[in-house]
Amino acid sequence: MTTFVIEPDDRWTLAGLLAASAPGAEIRLSEPTRRAITRTSDWVETLSAGPDLVYGVNTGFGALADVRVRAGEEHELQLRHVLSHACGVGGPSPQAVVRMMMLVKLLTFRSGQTGVSLAVAERLADLLNHGVHPVVPERGTVGASGDLAPLSHLSLPMLGRGRVEYEGRVQDAAEVLRRLGWPPLRLTAKDGLALTNGTQYITSVALVELGRIVRLAETADLVAAMSLQAFSCAERFFDERYHRRSGNRWRGTVAGALREHTRGGNHARLPSAVPSMQDPYSFRCIPQVHGAAREHIDHACTSVLNEVDTVADNPLFFPDDEIALFGGNLHGESVALSADLLAMAVTELGSISERRTYQLLSGRRGLPDFLTTDPGVNSGLMIVQYTSAALVNEMKTLCHPASVDTIPTCQLQEDHVSMGGTAVLKLRQIVDDFETVLAVEWLTACQAVDLRPDLTLSGHCRALHGTYRGLVARLDEDRVLSDDIERTVEFLRGVDVRSGEERALVGQGVG
Repeated sequence: MTTFVIEPDDRWTLAGLLAASAPGAEIRLSEPTRRAITRTSDWVETLSAGPDLVYGVNTGFGALADVRVRAGEEHELQLRHVLSHACGVGGPSPQAVVRMMMLVKLLTFRSGQTGVSLAVAERLADLLNHGVHPVVPERGTVGASGDLAPLSHLSLPMLGRGRVEYEGRVQDAAEVLRRLGWPPLRLTAKDGLALTNGTQYITSVALVELGRIVRLAETADLVAAMSLQAFSCAERFFDERYHRRSGNRWRGTVAGALREHTRGGNHARLPSAVPSMQDPYSFRCIPQVHGAAREHIDHACTSVLNEVDTVADNPLFFPDDEIALFGGNLHGESVALSADLLAMAVTELGSISERRTYQLLSGRRGLPDFLTTDPGVNSGLMIVQYTSAALVNEMKTLCHPASVDTIPTCQLQEDHVSMGGTAVLKLRQIVDDFETVLAVEWLTACQAVDLRPDLTLSGHCRALHGTYRGLVARLDEDRVLSDDIERTVEFLRGVDVRSGEERALVGQGVG
């Protein structure tokens, strides 16, 4: 078991977040973190009984910010806040997202400025460490006032309410707490609001999808390398000297990956290679298109990681200065815009992949129509391209940005919202589609390789092709291909896509 210690001012990488939120990891709060949390929580308890209005501590919420609650009801206020805001609908969030939510929420608490109690922070760590996963409905946040609904559902089990997934099945939280010997928590003066404020739901979905996107962007280079060899493309378009003249470093990264993945192959010297070396754009512009996607994935990742390092709550407390400051760190605009940008970047990777699949099936470069040696009675791989086209169409449709919309809430107190919940959920569907689109291209490219006896694959691709053929046989006569696509998706998930020159996207905190 790997232990991760949360310090008050540490910064986390994407790789670190994914590792720390994985099942089996242990999370601990350092002593400085515990002291910072306790000091501010004690001070907020004092403020709650004082004469000044402190939003969300001794006042109502949202448009009720100027309504002072009766003395002695401050703790009941926090409980009712969580209960009233648990309005999520839809299916349950994946376990990976729920675990990331708990981790990112703990990281929001680590500076001690939210006013949350140590008991709440420790209980969150206990849930993570014991594999107790709150059932969090996916829909219901507008990504601005905090992810109120999903974060409320995340919080319910600490109060002995709601449901959790534990030991492989969904159970009542109260029963699981009883078996573990954990009493339900009594919330202190800022606990309820600290739990529900912030962008931890949309940030967590974005982080989980970024983990997939980073790997799939690397996989896209590998798949493209197999395709360009099967299509007997030139190699000058990814020559290092050519990309030395580009101001975009990501083009050079992709070109370097193509060189590594094709090293030792003879594709550019085959009789079917065109003398002009002017291959279709879906091949010749791989560095430009994949590189542009990488550039914007990197930018989005930086933005989302900045959100992890933000104390996403309101108000924030500064006991050294004896002041509570009020603002909008609960607004998810950065994550929403980043998710919309990621959607477009991933869709472009899928769009150019589908075009390469089409080219391989086109009957050009000495390859048979639809990659079958017995056309007519056999359709070969004709229809897998239809599947890819359908998915790319869906990806393009889902690219309409959610973040440009806003529907005011809470009697116009919250009159501009990010719609980050919509942005991250449609991003997940786009990533799912892209994974299948890449699998279709790989399946097609490997069939083309089998039909080109004069081709010598690079050593890297030859080894992968051999392993793949142990799972998915060459298509000699028509069969059900949906099974082949599913097996190809699983195969690509398990491939080590990095070669000597290619590494995880630097600048994203991946390594």
